[in-house]
Formats: sequence, structure tokens, C-alpha cells
Amino acid sequence: MALNPYGDQSIDFSNPFAVKILNKALLNHFYEIKNWDIPEHYLCPPIPGRADYIHYVADLLAESVHCTIPTGKNVKGLDIGVGANCIYPIIGHQEYGWSFTGSDIDAVAIKAAKNIVAANPSLSDAITLKHQQQRNHMFKGLVKPGEQFDFSICNPPFHASAAEAAAGSKKKVHNLGKQKLNDTVLNFGGQQTELWCEGGEISFIRKMIEESTDFADQCLWFTSLVSKGSNLPFIYRALERVEPFEVRTIEMAQGQKLSRFVAWTFLSFEEQVAWAKKRWAIR
Repeated sequence: MALNPYGDQSIDFSNPFAVKILNKALLNHFYEIKNWDIPEHYLCPPIPGRADYIHYVADLLAESVHCTIPTGKNVKGLDIGVGANCIYPIIGHQEYGWSFTGSDIDAVAIKAAKNIVAANPSLSDAITLKHQQQRNHMFKGLVKPGEQFDFSICNPPFHASAAEAAAGSKKKVHNLGKQKLNDTVLNFGGQQTELWCEGGEISFIRKMIEESTDFADQCLWFTSLVSKGSNLPFIYRALERVEPFEVRTIEMAQGQKLSRFVAWTFLSFEEQVAWAKKRWAIR
């Protein structure tokens, strides 16, 4: 614990260990996850923001076909870059009963996520984890012929270089009131593949958009978080080139932080309704 600027005790969000313990408590209290851990220096995500993404995707599924939020194991999500924390599949299953496939290019992350699933019986039949060995692909080598997903989610590497990621961390630490820290401390952790890639999130999401065309009839909604609103015009141009049936930008807010995700589908409204009737048993 630490004193905030108002003199009240609060979580020291600049301390990676404190953030990790907070996550353990939140997952235990709100999602009945008793056993959760991640390797040192791997991304420890803020739970509320991750939950928001899942809830807004749930709303998207319902609103797109004018039905109630679909629940149960027949609703299947694909998490591109599931990470060692496995947070999106955990929240999606515990909140809505959905099943998930989570992929990652990091074998250590996949092993850690598998350990979490194995340690929590409620997750064992709902979450499948796969090591994506084709590092330059999101769906190829992962999605089998004929396999269908109701949505894909992704929290892409935001930064374009290690230096940019470090600068972002320093700014965050400064904003948390820890201006005297000289060494960069990633309070939420994160490996290279979690924090940055060549070209940053614009390049990553462009590749995802391009590759999604090969799986246009195997996923109802493709989605990805977009960290910077200034990147949206570049992403829209990439989407225009592949001509999806519909594109949506959904804004989210947690306190003073604004975030958003972009969603696109290649299925017409009639095809979306038929999809929902077949997979979700809606009338």
C-alpha cells in the first residue's frame, strides 16, 4: 500500500508486485478464479479494461442481430495473443459461459496460460491454448478449415520499438507520481512480443485485416483494440481495401482513460442472422 496525493492509502500502481496481487484478488472475488499466476516480467493486465472489451463484444454480438447477449459454450471466441495471463478467455467464460481458443507466438506464455486453465476446473473444458508457430500470421496455421468463431479479439503490441515502449512506461510512472525513479519499471510488465513490434499497432492490425479476408466466412466479427485514436484513419484505409460488409468503432471509458476497438465483418445482415440462428439457437 502507499499514500496517494490526498493522504489516503491506495494500491501502489507503480509496483509490479502490487498490481499482480490486486489482480489475484479481483479474479478471485469477481470471477471465482482461485489460482492465477504469471511468470516474472510478463504482462499483468488491468482487469477492468479487459472486462470492458469482453462486455462490449458481447453487446456487439447481440446488437448486430437484434437479440439478447448469447451465452454458453456454443459461443466461441478466438484470442489472438492470449498472453501468459489468459485474461480475456477467463473473463469471457466466467461471465458468459463462452468457449475460447487462445493463441500466442510465445511458448512460455502458452505454457503459463495452460497452467492457469489446469489449476481452475471451471476453465478446463472451455479454453484451448495453441502455440502459433507462424510468427507473421494471425489466423493461418491456427484456424482449421471449416472451423468457425463468433468473434476474434486482440490486444496488439502498441509500440513500434523497445525505446518507444520504455518511454511510454516512464510517462506512466511519472503520471503515477513516481518522478524520482530513474530506472524504467514496467508496472504492468510485458515481454517484447506483448509491448512492441516492427511498425507498431498500425502494421500489426493491417496484417490482421489483410489476413482476415481468407477467413471471411469463418468468423462473424473480427475485432482489435486500437490504443491511439490517431491511428484510426490508417486502419480505416486498410479496411476499405478489403471491402468488409460493415465496420464499427466502439469507444470505451474507464475513469479518465478512453480506449476503443475496431470491429469488422464480411457477412451481410441476412448472413449474420442466419449465423446466429444456427450457432446460438435464437429464433
